[in-house]
Amino acid sequence: MKSGRIIKVSGPLVVAEGMEDASVYDVVEVAEDKLIGEIIEMRGDRASIQVYEETTGIGPGDKVVSTGYPLSVELGPGLLEHMFDGIQRPLQSLQDQVGDFLERGASVKNLDREKKWKFKALAQVGDEVNEGDVLGVVDETSVVKHKIMVPAGISGKVVRIRDIEQTVDQTVAVIEKENGEEVELNMIQRWPVRQARRIKKKIDPNTPLVTGQRIIDTFFPITKGGTAAIPGPFGSGKTVVQHQLAKWADAQIVVYVGCGERGNEMTDVLMEFPELIDANTGESIMKRTVLIANTSNMPVAAREASIYTGITISEYYRDMGYSVAMMADSTSRWAEALREMSGRLEEMPGDEGYPAYLASRVADFYERAGRVVCLGNDNREGALSVIGAVSPPGGDISEPVTQSTLRIVKIFWKLDYDLSYKRHFPAINWLDSYSLYQDKMDEYFDKYVDEEFSKNRIRAMSLLQEENSLQEIVRLVGRDALSEQDQLKLEITKSLREDYLQQNAFHDVDTYCSLKKQNKMISTILKFYDEASRALDNGVYIGEIEEMPIREKISRMKYIHEDDIDEIDKIQDEIMEEVDQYIKGGKQ
Repeated sequence: MKSGRIIKVSGPLVVAEGMEDASVYDVVEVAEDKLIGEIIEMRGDRASIQVYEETTGIGPGDKVVSTGYPLSVELGPGLLEHMFDGIQRPLQSLQDQVGDFLERGASVKNLDREKKWKFKALAQVGDEVNEGDVLGVVDETSVVKHKIMVPAGISGKVVRIRDIEQTVDQTVAVIEKENGEEVELNMIQRWPVRQARRIKKKIDPNTPLVTGQRIIDTFFPITKGGTAAIPGPFGSGKTVVQHQLAKWADAQIVVYVGCGERGNEMTDVLMEFPELIDANTGESIMKRTVLIANTSNMPVAAREASIYTGITISEYYRDMGYSVAMMADSTSRWAEALREMSGRLEEMPGDEGYPAYLASRVADFYERAGRVVCLGNDNREGALSVIGAVSPPGGDISEPVTQSTLRIVKIFWKLDYDLSYKRHFPAINWLDSYSLYQDKMDEYFDKYVDEEFSKNRIRAMSLLQEENSLQEIVRLVGRDALSEQDQLKLEITKSLREDYLQQNAFHDVDTYCSLKKQNKMISTILKFYDEASRALDNGVYIGEIEEMPIREKISRMKYIHEDDIDEIDKIQDEIMEEVDQYIKGGKQ
């Protein structure tokens, strides 16, 4: 144990001397309460330490002891269905130990050491195994099989393994290395959070992460293994979009990181998620979810660590071959923690006071996403999608955090305050947003959903772009100055906006929309446009078209249950019949 003495305390930053044997990123225990901290800078024998707990009462002369290990997480059965703080302390266990209010220095094991798990061996005695090979499985929840893998740096021959029911810290297998040394393995791996887990190779992400949100899946899709940013001002709906993605995205594992968010928003997650039923499994979505909570009143230093804790847990499940979706809400709070610590270290500030290394930290984080071939002899594939919310002050996306993020991610879902003010949710601006996965996803949707899917999307987006130009004319000279064809376009784009792009996150049916239903809905709106154009050509007035009874059914398509989506086909037939009646009536 390497120890020193505190010479300076500045909020969460502590400087200790006599630490020449310690290293950057070592975890330390500060003062008598053994507060957890991490060395972030070394100058000679002086170590600058960010402390993950309140430092009130600590002063010069107090002892600091280095553990010699970097900040790491424990990986093993017992992560799912639980909520942890930014450095992976289980909040339920802390509550059981110290009550509702967290005390300084409170310490519990990251993984439950008392619960017993049934380990089913897949490897056999005599097998040669390497890092990443699966030794056996544990039913972590009723929907997720947890694969116990060979940890990093270990390879050799299995000399003992068997089916057994025991705790995570007891031996499940013994490996004999080439030098004859025997290594006992349990169900726990430790991994430093700031280091990406090893893989064989990254591969092209070409499968959509279906979210059930129409504006995302149709116009700005994300792949399994993709990266996306959701910038938006306060009140524009970032957190609700993140919640929707966590609830409905077709990922097998969800890791939700509340980084510096308000406590009541994390409470909403805790209240809602256990009650939500996963349509694929019929079980609560908490059965496949890990929550990391670092609310805005928790120590700022732990906020910086929470993002890394979340993505390391995500990588661990990805290495099992699962599709993982990680939600980071919000990376701006994380960047603010970086800025605060950088200021206390007296580093040269960059734009708006953020550290000069902000862009590289953001890039390091998002580059850990991707679709990969995992280590192991079965060449299993896993995917980690990362979706980060950004909270630019005043909605100004030219600020450093947003710009550093947009240089790295491939999807930009811009939340618009004007849309949210008009109660249009999700408030994603369809003219400013983009997805660089669009071409790949068009091929996928045309092949597996409907061959007209991409054509419908392109037509709808063209109409929405035309609407923007037409609205300029309307504001200048009024709607009556437009031709009837252009007035029809405005009616259709209004239908696209209100009946398709708007989606009610709190409605039992509208909260989720399958790809098949999305295609039927958009094709129905475009069908009405084509038939209405035919009616105009045959002398029907635009006023009559606007009053057609079928429009009520079109506006209520979103509330048709997934089991009854063939009803939408009937609406298309009714459109043709109604238009034919109007044309005949007009000619008579």
